[in-house]
Amino acid sequence: MAPSVNDLLASNGDTIQEPNAKKVKPNPTSDPTVYDIHHQKFISDGLPSSSEAWIERARQVSAILAIDAASRDIENKSPRAEVALLKSSGLLKVLGPHAFGGGGQTWDVGYKVIREVAKGDGSLGMLLGYHLLWSTTANVVGTEEQKHRFQRLIIENNYFVGGAVNPRDNDLNITDHGDHLVFDGFKNFNTGGVVSDLTVLEGVFAGTEHHIFAFVPTEQQGIQFAHNWNNVGLRLTESGSVKINQIRVQWGDALGWDVSTKLPDPTVLAIPFATLLLPTIQLVFSNFYLGIAQGSLDFASKYTTTSTRAWPYGGDNKQSPTEEFYILERYGNFFAHLRAAETLADRAGLAITDIYTKHGEARTVTERERGDAAEWVASAKVVTTDTALRVTAGVFEVTGSRATGRKVGLDRFWRDVRTHTLHDPVAYKNRELGEYVLLDKVPEPTWYT
Repeated sequence: MAPSVNDLLASNGDTIQEPNAKKVKPNPTSDPTVYDIHHQKFISDGLPSSSEAWIERARQVSAILAIDAASRDIENKSPRAEVALLKSSGLLKVLGPHAFGGGGQTWDVGYKVIREVAKGDGSLGMLLGYHLLWSTTANVVGTEEQKHRFQRLIIENNYFVGGAVNPRDNDLNITDHGDHLVFDGFKNFNTGGVVSDLTVLEGVFAGTEHHIFAFVPTEQQGIQFAHNWNNVGLRLTESGSVKINQIRVQWGDALGWDVSTKLPDPTVLAIPFATLLLPTIQLVFSNFYLGIAQGSLDFASKYTTTSTRAWPYGGDNKQSPTEEFYILERYGNFFAHLRAAETLADRAGLAITDIYTKHGEARTVTERERGDAAEWVASAKVVTTDTALRVTAGVFEVTGSRATGRKVGLDRFWRDVRTHTLHDPVAYKNRELGEYVLLDKVPEPTWYT
C-alpha cells in the first residue's frame, strides 16, 4: 500500500525520494530569528478570540512587515522569516475549526485579515490568501473524512500550504498504479511552495477530463523547484515553476474521489458547490489588491507630510504640500475610491460567507445562488483592479520625483498590483457582468469564474 500524507510526513518523505534528482540552487532565505521578539509575544498572547481581535492581529503583523518591506523587496530573499511570522501570529489558523485549535472565523473575516497584511507587504498578503484557500480546499472538494483529517493535520501542526495549481498548464498527468496514483509533469507557476510544509497538487486523471487535488509533503525530491521567480512585483511569493516528478499519492488522499470505484464521488464533487473554490480565490485576489492600494496611500501620505515640497512656481504658492490644492484633491479622490472598493469587497465577502454558511454541509447550492455570489466577486475584482492600479500609480503625483528612489520603495505597491492583476484578464469579468445585467445570465463555472 502506498504511504499516506501522514506517513510521508512522519518519514520526511524518504519513501519517495529520488537520489539522482537534479539539484537547483535556491535563493538565499531570510532568517526567522529576526522576528524572535514578535514570535514570543504572539505565542504568549495566544490566538485572538473575536473577529475584531483577529483583524487587529493582522494589523500588528502588517506593521511589523511594513518596517523593512522596501529593503526586503530589493534583497528578494526566500521569505522563511516572514512565513514564520505568519505562523507565530496565528494568522494561518484564522479559518480553522475551534475543535482543532483554529480561529473559527468565516471567510468575510479571512478576507479582511488578508487585506490588512497586504497593506504592509503585498507578497505576504498574497501568500496568506493563497494559504487560506488551499488549507480549506478539502472543505469544498473533499469527503467529510478528508475535510476533518486535513484540517486537523494543517491546524494542529500550524502548517503553511503552498500550491502547484495552475489550470492553464495541462501537462501535469495523473496515472493509476493500483493502490496509489502518480503525479508527474510540470507547472509554470506555483505559489509559496518553496517555503511551505504541504503542497497542493492538481492535475488531470489520465484518460478522463477529471481533475484531482491532493496534499503532499513539500520536502521530497519529487518536487523540484526551479527557483526562477524574479519578477517585477510580488517578489517574495516564490511563484516560480516546479517539476513534479513521480509523486505517489494514496487513493485515499485524492480529494473527493471514491476509493472503491476510483471515480469522483458525486455527493462530494457536486456541481456547482465544488466550483466555489474559484469565486473564493478570486475574492482573495481582490482583497490583497485593495490592501496593497490602501498601503500605498498610507505610505504616500506619510511621505508627503514629511518629505514632499510645495511647488514654488504656481502663482499661488503655498508653504506646505498639504496646502496644495492638487495634492489635497488627489488624496481625497483616491481615498473616496478606496472606501467604495472596500465596501464592495466587504459585501462580496459576506456573499461568499453566506454560501458556505447555508450550504457547506449539504452542498446543495443552486446555480443561481452560486452565480449571484460570483457576480458580487466579479464586481469587486473589476473595481479593485481598476482602483488599485490607478491609486498605486497616482500616488507619485502627490509625492514628487524623489519618491521614485528605489530605497524609498513606493514603487513596490504598483509593481505588486500590476504583476498579479495580469493573472486573468479583467476584461472577461466586465463582459461577464454585462451578460449578468443585460441577459440575467449567471456565469458558467470555469477555472477563473
